[in-house]
This record gives sequence, C-alpha cells and structure tokens, in this order.
Amino acid sequence: MRYGDVAAVDGLSLRVETGTITAILGPNGAGKTTTIETCEGFRRPHQGTVRVLGLDPVADATELRPRVGVMLQSGGAWLGVRAEEMLRHMASLHARPLDTDALIERLGIGSFARTAYRRLSGGEKQRLSLAMAMVGRPELLFLDEPSAGLDPQSRRATWDLLVELREQGVTTVLTTHFMDEAEELSDAVYIVDSGRVIAAGTPRELTGADARNTLHIVAPAGLDTHALAACLPPATTADEPVPGQYVVTGDISPGLVTQVTTWFGEHDVLVESVLVERRSLEDRFLDLTGKALR
Repeated sequence: MRYGDVAAVDGLSLRVETGTITAILGPNGAGKTTTIETCEGFRRPHQGTVRVLGLDPVADATELRPRVGVMLQSGGAWLGVRAEEMLRHMASLHARPLDTDALIERLGIGSFARTAYRRLSGGEKQRLSLAMAMVGRPELLFLDEPSAGLDPQSRRATWDLLVELREQGVTTVLTTHFMDEAEELSDAVYIVDSGRVIAAGTPRELTGADARNTLHIVAPAGLDTHALAACLPPATTADEPVPGQYVVTGDISPGLVTQVTTWFGEHDVLVESVLVERRSLEDRFLDLTGKALR
C-alpha cells in the first residue's frame, strides 16, 4: 500500500493460523492499521495478494462479511443511536448472534446502554465497538487497539473474553501498543516497522532470542564474585554493583539457578532473596525498532 511516494505497507507477508490470537505490533506509522484495513477489505492493495479465509476481501466481500467481525479504531455507530440499540441492531443482521444480554453484562455496557453514542466516553465506545464486532459470532475477528482507553477491569474482561473465543475456535488478529497484552494473549506476534515484518514468532521465542537474562540475589556484602563466576558456565558474569546485592547475567536456566544457590550454600552464606528477571516483549520490541512506545 502506497500513499504518494511512501510505501506504508512494503512487501509485508504474514500468515495467521486458525483458532489462534495473532498480535501485530509496531510504532505509530509502522503500517499496522493499513495492513488490517487491507485485510478487512476497506483498502485495495496496490500490489501483492491478500486472502482472508481463502477469499479476496474486496472481490468476495459479500461472501466474507458474515464470517468476519471488525472492530474499528473509531466510529462504526450512528451518533444519535443508543448503545444498546446499536448492539441489538448489529445482532439482528446475523443468523446466529451471541446472546446480546449476556454480552452487555459481560462487557459492562448496561451502565450506559441508554446513552447516545456521541455522549459515550472513549472507553465506553471501545466496549461497544468490541461487542459489535463479536455479536455476530464470527469465525475471524479483526481488532484494532481493542483495550485502548479501557479501565483495568474492562481490559481484563476483554482479555478473558478473547481467550474464551479462542477456545471456541475463533481466530483473532489484533493490533496493540500494550506489550503485556500481546505477551499475555498471543499465540503469534509479528513486529512491523516501516511497513515490513522485522520479527515474528511466539512471545516466548521473541523474548528468548539473543536474550541474556538476569538473576538478582540479596546476601551479605563482600563475597568473592570472581570465585562465583568461575564455577558458572562460560559467558556468565557475576557482579556486586551495590553492597549486598549480587547480579548474575547469562542464560538463566533452572540448572544455573541451582548452581548459584549451591555455591552460596557451600560457602555457608544465607541468601535473603533470589529473583529471576527475564526480558519482556517490550524489551525485544525496543531492541528491534529502536523506538519508544508512542
């Protein structure tokens, strides 16, 4: 997809497996929303091929729409319509909609059910948009920033609902700026920058790639860190940056943790605490893009 001389989506290639949650991550302007909108059929790609459930999202839109739920970044409802009316209208357009009353209760829509859409807060609009995307019992869900603007309770309810839908066989593709959301929910993650996929894998694969994790130990000050490092695998370091606080860095495995604690025990040192600190998906994201989350 091009906008003038700018390739917003530049030869990007990805595949989503049935019954999974796939997250597309990237800084603002990376091409995430354009990619999603192309898959949804709102934009026709200038080059390349897009297939959704085996169909062309533009040419086969009539056949595809009943099988796909879409949550837009904004809009999707008439300004004057009440929240509950809009959701029930959406449900009436589908052959086998979800239980609307249950969905209203699950996402906390009842508190603003009779409020006009234009008067809803950002978080309330998000909850309604999510319900509208789900109510038709789709095979595939496209969610653009589904938990943006939500309070912690609504965010957790959204996560739980997406996990339940996955267990029922629903496939979800989402964009998000919340790294914990992607790490918690996703079976697969694609990191996009400048319109291209720069990394892909499971959250565990991405956080484990080239990772050097850290073991923090609190114990009496002044121990011989050189002797500790000498009994550990190569490329593992041991330091005491602050008196009484020891840091072991390397490939932290259960065996390495055992080696470290055994060393302390052999030297008759009582350890106060041991903490394993692993790289997060956000760490990996920043390594790859070199950009803060904006």
